[in-house]
Amino acid sequence: MEQKLRTTVVALCVGASLLLSGCASLSGSADSATSGKVMVAPNVPDYKLEVTLAKLNEILGTMELTPEQRARFHYDRGVIYDSVGLRLLARIDFHQAIKLQPNLADAYNFLGIYYTQEGEFESAYESFDGVLELSPEYDYAYLNRGIALYYGERYELAAQDMQDFLRKEPSDGYRALWLYLVDSPRNTETAQLALVENRKALNEQAWSTVLVDYYLGTLTKEQVFEAAKENLSQPKEYSERLCETYFYLAKKAVEQQDYELAIDYYRLTLATNIYDFVEHRYARIELAQTQQKLAEQAAKQP
Repeated sequence: MEQKLRTTVVALCVGASLLLSGCASLSGSADSATSGKVMVAPNVPDYKLEVTLAKLNEILGTMELTPEQRARFHYDRGVIYDSVGLRLLARIDFHQAIKLQPNLADAYNFLGIYYTQEGEFESAYESFDGVLELSPEYDYAYLNRGIALYYGERYELAAQDMQDFLRKEPSDGYRALWLYLVDSPRNTETAQLALVENRKALNEQAWSTVLVDYYLGTLTKEQVFEAAKENLSQPKEYSERLCETYFYLAKKAVEQQDYELAIDYYRLTLATNIYDFVEHRYARIELAQTQQKLAEQAAKQP
């Protein structure tokens, strides 16, 4: 099964109760975002998630645990808080987990993501450096550090991290696409040529390859949205695909200087409530940057 591009390595899950349920629907054409014809039903937590949180709260509040056990339960609860968008509570739990178990690489990874979202790039770099020192094979630390470097406008270093990330799984379209995104500010033509070359190694059956083909101009927006409905394995997957589709279409719209359309797509990305997807995590940063570009564009007009 295709691996979704999340911002964490497969972490210890609390069980099947971590699954969120939700649905999304699309009506109208892919170009109808600006006219309000694209409708999204936000993803909502399953009641089982609340039950799991209650159990974790009870365990942490009443049971005698070793420091390692307590650290793991704080981490697990932080993962759940993060998955429903409660970043402050998640951050508190991750800090507590590290205090109890200083070598917990997963927790440093989450904190690095939060630092990136808040624009504290030096702290983010330090967190991801710490992840790789503790666990050199932690694939997604390269992605997350690369994204932090990208938003910190250190594009050459960002591209190096994304190249390392892609090298570990060259058949993954998300990895090829993110290499393009972080490298295009330096030279869009070179980044495009690299994407064409990297496309050759991608899994033809993977959903992520559809997104790459859109960037290469071999698929239209309408075809991407139609493909998002196909071969779904569970109800939440359509919402997840829409979250990704809106984000990458927005990035392409920015590249084409269609800032109003990009803003609508970023808002739709956020509306899906798929909080633990990398696309949702950074849509708010992208939205603010695009709104600034739109303002600058308007100011230049006579």
